[in-house]
Amino acid sequence: MAVYALTGFSLVSLLSFGYLSWDWMKPSLVADVATDPMEKSLPPAFSRPPHIIFILTDDQGYHDVGYHGSDIQTPTLDRLAAEGVKLENYYIQPICTPSRSQLITGRYQIHTGLQHSIIRPRQPNCLPLDQVTLPQKLQEAGYSTHMVGKWHLGFYKKECLPTRRGFDTFLGSLTGNVDYYTYDNCDGPGVCGYDLHEGEDVAWDQSGKYSTFLYTQRVSKILASHSPKEPIFIYVAFQAVHTPLQSPKEYIYRYRSMGNVARRKYAAMVTCMDEAVKNITWALKKYGYYDNSVIVFSTDNGGQTFSGGSNWPLRGRKGTYWEGGVRGIGFVHSPLIKRKRRTSWALVHITDWYPTLVSLARGNLSNVPGLDGYNVWPAISEGKESPRTEILHNIDPLYNHAKYGSLEDGFGIWNTAVQASIRVREWKLLTGDPGYSDWIPPQTLTNFPGSWWNLERLTDGLRKSVWLFNITADPYERYDLSDQRPDVVRTLLMRLVHYNRTAIPVRYPAENPRAHPDFNGGAWGPWASEDDAEEWEGIGEPLKSRNKKKKCKICKLRSFFRKLNTRLMSNRI
Repeated sequence: MAVYALTGFSLVSLLSFGYLSWDWMKPSLVADVATDPMEKSLPPAFSRPPHIIFILTDDQGYHDVGYHGSDIQTPTLDRLAAEGVKLENYYIQPICTPSRSQLITGRYQIHTGLQHSIIRPRQPNCLPLDQVTLPQKLQEAGYSTHMVGKWHLGFYKKECLPTRRGFDTFLGSLTGNVDYYTYDNCDGPGVCGYDLHEGEDVAWDQSGKYSTFLYTQRVSKILASHSPKEPIFIYVAFQAVHTPLQSPKEYIYRYRSMGNVARRKYAAMVTCMDEAVKNITWALKKYGYYDNSVIVFSTDNGGQTFSGGSNWPLRGRKGTYWEGGVRGIGFVHSPLIKRKRRTSWALVHITDWYPTLVSLARGNLSNVPGLDGYNVWPAISEGKESPRTEILHNIDPLYNHAKYGSLEDGFGIWNTAVQASIRVREWKLLTGDPGYSDWIPPQTLTNFPGSWWNLERLTDGLRKSVWLFNITADPYERYDLSDQRPDVVRTLLMRLVHYNRTAIPVRYPAENPRAHPDFNGGAWGPWASEDDAEEWEGIGEPLKSRNKKKKCKICKLRSFFRKLNTRLMSNRI
């Protein structure tokens, strides 16, 4: 009865918040962006490869955009989405590295070895070098390729850097979390370094500039110096709105009435980023790119609810496989879209951008076998049915096994203690520990009667390791149907078994003290020698396949750095 009461209240509350009666085009959502005479021009025929601008934001919650009913002002995003195609059945990954790796490779994590956690600054790990990346394919198609912003796909050796993985230029950070002004990043007590790079050099001279402004200025400079007659790809991976919560004061002032301090700062960062997108769009028009451009906007994972973000009314948060962790904000804006000003419910995943964009660029996909993504442009532009019918959210064999999971619970075909999640058409299955499972209302709403949203935490103490939802009928994951539909559970478990047979070993090596910024002039950057790189090429392979003699040659060196790291951490030097 408690569950039904929760559900009934939730539906009423959703209606009260306007989620079931959004007016997508009301003036407050399609707010004032500076008008431009170019906007009135008719779009040209799709006669040549388009310019591609891919904008990725960091930790922006599903609720944190105006057209999802947010209290945060995002007039530019609202307008671009309203004039293009909103993707309301769009999926990403729950944390940074996985989403970025799948965007760049078009492959699931299980096919790159990055299925566990993120790439950490001191790990000898990066996006596998045998993967042909999206910018490399666009270079083959004649594109000039540029990256601005957060990489977070590894950098322990130079071959891992963005400029070695298909980008002609790069300005941004290599790690996952830096100060917006100083660009310092600490990976633990006393392990701090500077992380802003231009090309393969440390950009010391750029310190002090707010990263959202800095990256937007770089995009404008790239567009100003390039010819719109030649195709260009710009990957803009904003640091915003990841922690630390930092924003210029003038943006915070707009939200001075918000009682929740974290939400106030977070909202300011979102609005600042929105204006950055406005400036990028304006630059596309000013320099003659817009009429033949495709702008893709995507978040990288769900919002971190304890740092100002909101995924309401979805369940869960960043780092979880509930919808709040994996359903993203996404839209496409382009004069080249045939059916504009609409909402698409076509199933789309972040891996789909690889084949979609390469196809738009008239590139060659025949020499890139094994992609997990699909070309979804016909679904986006023309409203056709999506070629995608299922999504493997992930299989992570290293994540803590669920206490109550077992092979028996998985019909003898799957160990339900293993963290995994898959969607097949309308059905979504989760096994193991999916992560923090509450529904968290916007932090500004503090006067709810009781603590109804914590009911799940109280009732979910059942010994469960399997959940099944009809996501089409129940997008908020209120009704677990695993007991009622064991036939569907078995079918989806078999799909997990199928995918797991294709998985490669996890790449998640131990951290190495040689990565400490103190050994690299005070900055994060490549630190492995050629001999080291050759030694670590076997990451994820059985130990017996590695050269034992070569390992012995560096054992003394490893011992030395272990002792050195111990001394550093104990502040003896």
